[in-house]
Amino acid sequence: MAVEQGRSEVAEGSGGVLTRLGTWTENLSEQAYAYLLLTPAFVVLLLFAFWPLASAIRMSFFADVITGGSLGEFVGVQNYVQLLTNNNALAPAAFVDPSFETPILEQALFMTILFAVLSVTGETLLGFLYAMLMKAEYKGRRLVRLLIILPWAIPIVIQGMIFFLLFRPGYGLLTEPLQQLGIFSSLPLNTTFDSFVIVTVADIWKTSAFMALLILAGLESVNQDLYEVADVMGASRWQRFRYITFPLVFPVLMVAMLFRTMGALRVYGIIESTTVGCSTVPSMTCLVTQMMFGSSTLYGSAAAVSVLIAIVVGLFIMVYLLFIKQSNQSLGLA
Repeated sequence: MAVEQGRSEVAEGSGGVLTRLGTWTENLSEQAYAYLLLTPAFVVLLLFAFWPLASAIRMSFFADVITGGSLGEFVGVQNYVQLLTNNNALAPAAFVDPSFETPILEQALFMTILFAVLSVTGETLLGFLYAMLMKAEYKGRRLVRLLIILPWAIPIVIQGMIFFLLFRPGYGLLTEPLQQLGIFSSLPLNTTFDSFVIVTVADIWKTSAFMALLILAGLESVNQDLYEVADVMGASRWQRFRYITFPLVFPVLMVAMLFRTMGALRVYGIIESTTVGCSTVPSMTCLVTQMMFGSSTLYGSAAAVSVLIAIVVGLFIMVYLLFIKQSNQSLGLA
């Protein structure tokens, strides 16, 4: 009897709490209720996105040497000043190339941005072509779709091994023919220019499928009645593409390029698995890993480079968001 009375009191108490909670949420404004529903997402974002970034920013203001499991001496912006003004004094040994006279940070920044621009441009053009092939009606379309998507399913390490074997001196299928044509040297995986070209082609080969899938989703969302109207008005294929397809797919294209640009600016795995190491293609991420885990552990400087990468990525994101906003406004979506 006493137990049943206790359960009844608990049930009434729980019901009372739920009732009060329901009444409290009903009294909230629509905007406050929306923020309440988004609170779990904000918490996850703070834990997995902003907290690591905040930790990197904090570490970048301390000395490189960590003693006793804690950060070293507080040095303010000294790490940033050294990176931006000093020559290659802080560069890992593997990164110092006598043929370069510019500081290693400028080399890494130039190499990373050039890779991102070339890679995303190639992926976009090839992805658009793939998307058109995947959307068109013809016999064997399923097989073509499978062949286009297949590279995206291959792990980066396997992808790197494929291109490593293709260009490995001695038995690589493409090494000798390209050398005879004067395009590559005899050791393409050991030289910066050749390795940069190989890594860029490998990245385009793999991630064009990702671009194609996103662009295909944009193509499928285009109202087909517009094409019928264009046919009635006698529009050519180029005019259909220029005035209907491209403007309506442009917002999706910008989102796809945004995602790929963020990935390209963090390039690391394909470089490490394809070439002889980060020394051949010294990207910003390679510079961070060499500073953190190389022969000299420069924790503070590596954190400063990480923050600089985040700033570069943030600038690219702002540019893309500006283009997306303008395209949505031109289509009357914002």
